[in-house]
Amino acid sequence: MDNIGFFVLNTFLFCTCSASPPNFVLLFADDLGFGDLSCYGHPSSLTPNLDRLAAGGLRFTDFYCTSPVCSPSRASLLTGRYQTRSGIYPGVLYPGSRGGLPLNETTIAEVLKPMGYATAAIGKWHLGVGANGMFLPTRQGFDHYLGIPYSHDMGPCWNLTCFPPDVKCFGLCDVGTVTVPLMHNEVIKQQPVNFLDLERAYSDFATNFITTSAKKKQPFFLYYPSHHTHYPQYAGQGAAGRTLRGPFGDALFEFDNTIGNLLTTLEKTGVTNNTLVFFTSDNGPELMRLSRGGNAGPLKCGKGTTYEGGMREPAIAFWPGTIRPGVTHEMASTLDILPTIASLAGAKLPQVMLDGVDMTEILVNQEKSKRETMVFYPTDPAEKYGLFALRLGKYKAHFYTQGATHSGTTPDQDCPVFAVLKAHDPPLIFDLEADPSEHYPLPLTGKPDLQALLERIKKVKEQFEASMVFGESQISKGTDPDLEPCCNPQCSPKPGCCKC
Repeated sequence: MDNIGFFVLNTFLFCTCSASPPNFVLLFADDLGFGDLSCYGHPSSLTPNLDRLAAGGLRFTDFYCTSPVCSPSRASLLTGRYQTRSGIYPGVLYPGSRGGLPLNETTIAEVLKPMGYATAAIGKWHLGVGANGMFLPTRQGFDHYLGIPYSHDMGPCWNLTCFPPDVKCFGLCDVGTVTVPLMHNEVIKQQPVNFLDLERAYSDFATNFITTSAKKKQPFFLYYPSHHTHYPQYAGQGAAGRTLRGPFGDALFEFDNTIGNLLTTLEKTGVTNNTLVFFTSDNGPELMRLSRGGNAGPLKCGKGTTYEGGMREPAIAFWPGTIRPGVTHEMASTLDILPTIASLAGAKLPQVMLDGVDMTEILVNQEKSKRETMVFYPTDPAEKYGLFALRLGKYKAHFYTQGATHSGTTPDQDCPVFAVLKAHDPPLIFDLEADPSEHYPLPLTGKPDLQALLERIKKVKEQFEASMVFGESQISKGTDPDLEPCCNPQCSPKPGCCKC
């Protein structure tokens, strides 16, 4: 029997005869660029465990998030819906935000709970805290949570230690707010968090969750949205100073070490061959941080922009015995993870408009993608403008372009914030297979085939925008300092007294 026959048969047997539903481990890096991993070509990144996943799994070259910043990207990942539908726009949520991921949205965890899954989240939530913790993971389908409920730079960090023995964090981070808390479920366990011990705590929590679930023979879903490699980078004793790439490389290596611990635990508990591990990132690199900001490889610009560098991400799917090692150039997205997991688990899809498609055929048989289109919204989407860009097949059309503070300092003048909003009529069209760097817009004059393509793109855009109903903006509800997590809520004066 050839390899293809083996994997098709294996998949058939799994789907029809397996007594154990598959487990899922979803790994989500932070501000990691397309060119940041060793397996994607970076010469000095040290990522042996991610390299192992890539060598033994399926590596994507055309995988997209839905937003070039954190909160909206996470909302889409967990719901399979563009952030405009759930209201996670414009920008990101803050410690005192009144809004959050609406409770009537259905997360991957909530899809799996009726199927008997144990669910846990560790790391960066960033989908709201709210009054009495109403938006925390434990209110959104997760049995267990350990983490910082938003970005770890959303609190003063100038006197905190990011590297041993006592190297202070780079920069000030956000001043005038509470120091970042470490929460267990809905209770603050530490404030400010100890960065040097944080990754070890996450690793222990995650491995214990896997071990406990496996002993109970209970299927599980582990969601690990890491703080790495977001600014300010940090790393504990096991990773600090261990790479050639400096603070960014050390932070990435620490994340990779945790991934290695998870893989070892899957092996020790005997569930490796029944577990899908999926890795990707929330958005592109924060180029304004220079060498501490990540790398988009050959792609244009980075975080905050709708160019490829802002939203095209590394992605790896690993499932020994089910997913053949290889590389796919099929288009896929974080939107597709929820419907794929639901399909593999035999779970019901939410009865709402989903923007994701099932990737099972790509993963298991390396077949064609069901996804023909990817749309690109800016960090501040508005019905007035609609889509900024749209990819159809190998072609991408930019209707609007705009730079971003996050992508400053690069020599490309289209990337920084000084590149103001610009409309393009006709849109700029790029062939992403021939020109993934978006350097050379295709000339439309005298090209009837490209004119026909433009008409198709316009029609797809019109149809999509007609289907888009913008949800109430959760971020526009504003902030309330009293909602900022404080382990000593009755103390005074805030925020400086919030310590434990």
